[in-house]
Amino acid sequence: MLDALDVPAVRRWCRRGLASLRAHQREIDELNVYPVPDGDTGTNLVLTLTSASEALSDPEPSDVDASGPQPTPLGRAMRRMARGALLGARGNSGVIVSQILRGMADTLATPAAVRGGELAVALRTASEAAYAAVARPVEGTVLSVVAAAADAAVQVSSNDLIVTARAAARAAADALARTPQQLPDLARAGVVDAGGRGLVLLLDALVEALKDEPEQDGGAAAERKRSTGQPHATRPADNDRPADDALCGPGAVADFGYEVQYLLDATPPAVALLREELDRIGDSVVVVGTGEGSVPTWNVHVHTPDVGAAVEAGVEAGRPHRIVVTRLEDGRHPPDDDPLDDAPSDDVPPDHAPPDHAPPDDTPSDDASSDDASSDGAPARAAVVVAAGDGLTALFAAEGATVVDRNPSPADLLEAVRATGAVQIVLLPNDANTLAVATVAAREASEGGTPVSVVPTRSPVQALAALAVRDAQRPFAEDVIAMAEAAGACRYGEVCTAHREALTMAGRCRPGDLLGLLDGEVHVIGRDMADVCRSLLDRMLGGGGELVTLVLGADAPSDLEQTLRTHVSSAWPFAEIQCYTGGQPRYHLLVGVE
Repeated sequence: MLDALDVPAVRRWCRRGLASLRAHQREIDELNVYPVPDGDTGTNLVLTLTSASEALSDPEPSDVDASGPQPTPLGRAMRRMARGALLGARGNSGVIVSQILRGMADTLATPAAVRGGELAVALRTASEAAYAAVARPVEGTVLSVVAAAADAAVQVSSNDLIVTARAAARAAADALARTPQQLPDLARAGVVDAGGRGLVLLLDALVEALKDEPEQDGGAAAERKRSTGQPHATRPADNDRPADDALCGPGAVADFGYEVQYLLDATPPAVALLREELDRIGDSVVVVGTGEGSVPTWNVHVHTPDVGAAVEAGVEAGRPHRIVVTRLEDGRHPPDDDPLDDAPSDDVPPDHAPPDHAPPDDTPSDDASSDDASSDGAPARAAVVVAAGDGLTALFAAEGATVVDRNPSPADLLEAVRATGAVQIVLLPNDANTLAVATVAAREASEGGTPVSVVPTRSPVQALAALAVRDAQRPFAEDVIAMAEAAGACRYGEVCTAHREALTMAGRCRPGDLLGLLDGEVHVIGRDMADVCRSLLDRMLGGGGELVTLVLGADAPSDLEQTLRTHVSSAWPFAEIQCYTGGQPRYHLLVGVE
């Protein structure tokens, strides 16, 4: 057992925490109780910790600030890990976990030795940082879990590092089991909080990292079973380990026995073909851009029984490197392939920046660019918008905005902000989960000297309303306020297919049902696309409205536009209709009413 936390232990913690999150990625995704197709907490946590892992394995920067108290080697490692998680955070869950790591890093930066007492203080700071990151904290979430862990670490009053860590992990698991009692939605669905489940896995990984020897299979299995919080969450198999069908479907050990990861230098078209091939030979496919330039770098992850085919697919797509293979049965890396070995590696590649999101040369400039530019010729103002779908991307580009694909990290948004070259930038996240990420990016950019403001749009139709009222002649702050008011005055609706059974405010839905959502809440449930869309429009226009914006999704029926135009002209003749082919995934129809 370690007497004090050190850098190798932090590396082991990050490595094992990431491996555990990957092994439970699908299970955590499925804990999302909302029926709409956005159950991606597990995926977001994996992507966040992947970024932390990469930052921790990169060479330490040489331009360390020499002012003020100097952090210890442990403190510097924790800060790199926290910084990596922050810039790579995805969704609300990723942002909160990054803040937990930041709180710990701030506390552990300077102590000469980190034992139980220092760990307890670090967890307390982490809890406070997590709560501060949320505008309206809700109990029964990851916040409750980290608070319980911090309370237990303080109350145990031990300077023994492993005793304190175990107390925190046990309390976190107990708090996770109580989350259904705090949130009725969890109780109705019979699940625990997804983000809290991820944090329990990370705290369990910390306990394991503090030991000299990895825990034997039986003890580790018992720990995994206990940390789940409720029996159903991992569906234990005969050997008391989580059933592999919770990860990849029935027979996962036989069908998807290895986790293959590598960095890949390849062009986007080649990566698109790679995704298709990996989907064919495996499961849990994640391919995210981590480089820039004409041949970007990508982080590739897949579960597959055929390691050779996964690597060969990478060779056909481009140049794979830093290849890591992990057995899913026990989560162990082959000794020679560990990407986070305690000893420094001479062949670690330089830091990979986020993908280049610069618009093409023929992208229309922002209105402000032509009327008001800085003294060096850079545009005075620009907008960065998060959207998916060829039609929506073209629509926003025509409005002079730089478009970033859905579910970005702060680093992705920062790269897009820099690509605009503008002096003042507005971010439009277009999704509740992306709002926290956009806020982090805006803070980072502003601290770097570039004023960035966030207009809290929750749908692309709100972003269209906001961009329509921009005025380069107004002061920037007033223009942002006008955009926010326009977005707030636009009610938004969505039609999608339910991915799981759930009890909603409109009644119980089942997989395959069509859902009509108004301002994020389910109001209509049905089986016929036209009926659900008409009912949603009636509900939205029943409260008044003069302008209706329809954005058709990638799989919307070809006659849907004409069906809805006919309905609105007959039932709501005072309303004007604008219709666009957005091509967005997941949502068959987006509706805005102003």
